[in-house]
Amino acid sequence: MKKKLLKIKTTESDYSIIIGNNILSALPKKIKILCPKAQKIAIIFDKKIPTKFKSKIKKLLKSYQVYLYEFRSSEKVKSIIYVNKITENILSKNFNRSDTIIAVGGGIIGDLSAFVASIVKRGINFINIPTTLLAQVDSSIGGKTGVNSIYGKNLIGSFYQPKLVLIDVSFLKSLPKREMICGFAEILKHSLILETNLFQWLENTSKKILNGRDLRVISEAIYKSCKVKLYFVKNDYKEKNLRMILNFGHTFAHAIEAENKFSGKINHGEAVLIGMIMAIRLSVIKKTCSKKALIKIGKIYKDNNLLSKFKNYLKKKNFNKIINYMANDKKNDDKKINLILLKKIGKTTMPGKFKFSSKQLKKQIPKLLNFNF
Repeated sequence: MKKKLLKIKTTESDYSIIIGNNILSALPKKIKILCPKAQKIAIIFDKKIPTKFKSKIKKLLKSYQVYLYEFRSSEKVKSIIYVNKITENILSKNFNRSDTIIAVGGGIIGDLSAFVASIVKRGINFINIPTTLLAQVDSSIGGKTGVNSIYGKNLIGSFYQPKLVLIDVSFLKSLPKREMICGFAEILKHSLILETNLFQWLENTSKKILNGRDLRVISEAIYKSCKVKLYFVKNDYKEKNLRMILNFGHTFAHAIEAENKFSGKINHGEAVLIGMIMAIRLSVIKKTCSKKALIKIGKIYKDNNLLSKFKNYLKKKNFNKIINYMANDKKNDDKKINLILLKKIGKTTMPGKFKFSSKQLKKQIPKLLNFNF
């Protein structure tokens, strides 16, 4: 399998995303080029990373002073408490701006580590090695960092670009199918929001991606998905307008996660799958999207059994609470809930076009929950 390369240029910095199989050995050379004065490296691991990968990374970086931090990944880790613990410890080791933080884990570890890197001495080198499909196609790209608040998800954060994103698909061999579904949700979202051939490609390859065994197809899916996200990032780095389209389905999703207290009952990708269906159903109700598009998208859900375990989250009593959380979403610029709706497969409405009061959305709950594919 050949390595794939994406080069990103923003107003803030330039960096590369390298996608391939068994490419960790490139890390020392890349650090020497990108962080030539680095002497100390803090590696923030997800505890679930298989030991063989941890040992390999530590061995590859033996010429540096390496400090290891390990956390059991959960939304509770994405908090100011953990940010403070890591930051104070790194400062006690006298890290300077030439030194480096490396995240090795899923989106939670990546978001946490990137936020720490952005605030230690106003910014030190950061390298992201995302190890879940979700992180590889979503949170590792675009420079958004952040942690959660008691008032909602990702409400405390910054924009901070990495020096490098190294996507090694060999990590995915150890992932359970539930985690593959989680990442697939974002790939599916990318296929819906920009007019490419990605959706048509997914109609034929979704099963191969979800079973996690065909690394060539998965690598291609990651590459295609990253290109969609980068289109929005390049054109609206600070999320002032166009980039908000990437939040399609996410206003519902973040509220579902918050209402479930960020527990393991439902993960981010699963919430996004529900959130997108709610947004598409609302799009049909508001006549921005055809029922035919809903049925076509629904076929991918049905063929891969994507919603069967989450029907309990599609009940009226839950959605009343969920809409209350939606009212506090960071993308709202007034008292109304700002939603991205679908116009057709490959095109959404523009941010700010559709706004709803909590009362208006609650009136739509029966239609949203009873709308069949």
